[in-house]
Amino acid sequence: MGNKPKVGIGVMIIKNGKVLLGKRKGSHGQGEYAFPGGHLEYKESFKDCAEREVDEECGIKIKNIRFQFLANVTKYEPKHYVHIGLLADWQENEPKVLEPEKSESWDWYEIDKIPQPIFEMCKMAIDSYKTGKNYYDNEK
Repeated sequence: MGNKPKVGIGVMIIKNGKVLLGKRKGSHGQGEYAFPGGHLEYKESFKDCAEREVDEECGIKIKNIRFQFLANVTKYEPKHYVHIGLLADWQENEPKVLEPEKSESWDWYEIDKIPQPIFEMCKMAIDSYKTGKNYYDNEK
């Protein structure tokens, strides 16, 4: 990883008042529940990244993609991320585990009944959703 931060995108997807979470494996945050997401690719738009990652990881389509929050995250040292949290609405298809090396399950959860442990960026997303806060700087 070196000394440079990477750009990560996470997508909080809403369907009938519930959010989509998967249990992570094989990377930082292993065993924690997280929204779909991943790394922003060179010259890719935030919207395109969100749609690509969601499709690659769980095969669903999303709509109404919008900005939620920005975070500077060093909790998972030595990794350092500039994280862009996005909100989206579910459009179609049911989630499936399409990258079994990265996640072991996908399911819809009520926002006040989130399973634990939760991925740090998802804690911020839920806090942002409930409070409107949209800026988290170097939270550990």
